[in-house]
Amino acid sequence: MSRAISLLFAVAAYAVFFATFLYLIVFVGNLDFGALTPRTVDRPASTLPLGAAIIVNLALIALFGVQHSVMARQGFKRAWTKIVPRHVERSFFVLIASLVLLVMFRFWQPIDMVVWSITAPIASNTLWLLFWAGWGTVLISTFLINHFELFGLQQAWVYARGRELTPPRFHTPFLYRWVRHPLYLGFFVAFWATPHMTAGHLLLAAGMSVYMLIAIRYEERDLVAFHGRDYEDYRGRVGMLLPRFGGRTAR
Repeated sequence: MSRAISLLFAVAAYAVFFATFLYLIVFVGNLDFGALTPRTVDRPASTLPLGAAIIVNLALIALFGVQHSVMARQGFKRAWTKIVPRHVERSFFVLIASLVLLVMFRFWQPIDMVVWSITAPIASNTLWLLFWAGWGTVLISTFLINHFELFGLQQAWVYARGRELTPPRFHTPFLYRWVRHPLYLGFFVAFWATPHMTAGHLLLAAGMSVYMLIAIRYEERDLVAFHGRDYEDYRGRVGMLLPRFGGRTAR
């Protein structure tokens, strides 16, 4: 793969990711922009029986979780980079992850049974504020740890310039000084903060929360293997998803 083609592929993969990420916000928030947003977590209502709808949705969450967890592991990356060039490995991951999300958007089965519905203006607006704060935290967290490397652009750009990629160094900027995984924390808040929770939305929030808790464990195992004692010490000082106060506590 030539340098120019590699860079174009990385840019295209990033463009697909960014559009998918924006639609994920719309999807989870059940936002309505007319024909631009034909499907969300709550519409249109599923025509399948309840049991079948639950099975389909769980399968979609599992597909997302398996794809993310397997392709993010170092063993898979070593095998995968024997097939695809190393400088576009991350772009392939980003593109496939985006396609999996698009599959979820298309085949998700909304279940419109109401779990809670909050109409009081102050409480409702607070939940919407948390919803947007969650997505903002996700986006800010990616830039704190190198947004363009995380989504494959930096690798392709460095290769296009004929240089070698510098291995990432361990650092804990801003939000990472308070919690080890602010990106995941942002997703947790975004998935759960809604004034109108349906059974379908609850299934999505719960399923993705379970996946994230599992993913964090695998991710931390890789981080310890890569950064060694630095990450071990960091994990002892800083909470996983919530800040720690009062000194060292159990992991």
